[in-house]
Amino acid sequence: MYTGFLHLHSGIAYIVLAVLIFSFIYVLLNFLKKRPFTDKLRKASLVGLIAAHLQLLIGLVLYFISPKGVSNFSGEAMGDAMSRLYMLEHPLTMIIGIILITIGYSKAKSGTNDAARYKKLLIYYGLGTLFILIRIPWSVWP
Repeated sequence: MYTGFLHLHSGIAYIVLAVLIFSFIYVLLNFLKKRPFTDKLRKASLVGLIAAHLQLLIGLVLYFISPKGVSNFSGEAMGDAMSRLYMLEHPLTMIIGIILITIGYSKAKSGTNDAARYKKLLIYYGLGTLFILIRIPWSVWP
């Protein structure tokens, strides 16, 4: 079960990154062309939000069944950089990134001014995606 979730989490990560980057670029291009904030644009942002939340759900399951996750939490493991990455840094940073994406979507959805809605999506999705990118374990990622 652990191996299956590990492969699922790693495989879907490529899709999630692609969707988040596509959402960001799509919003940016529409903002630069000064187009109105449409329902189509909101749905494109929603796809990024859903993908990130799905990845978070799989990651949380993996965190609790993995020998590198919560069961490895100790003072001794904090001294090892790779153990600390898996048990603390990666999950915490990913959660922060997904929270930022969620806030951005919520603020943009409830906004009234199109330019402000675009800016909220760009700032929050950009920061959220950046947080996600900086804590991916690139050295061991397949």
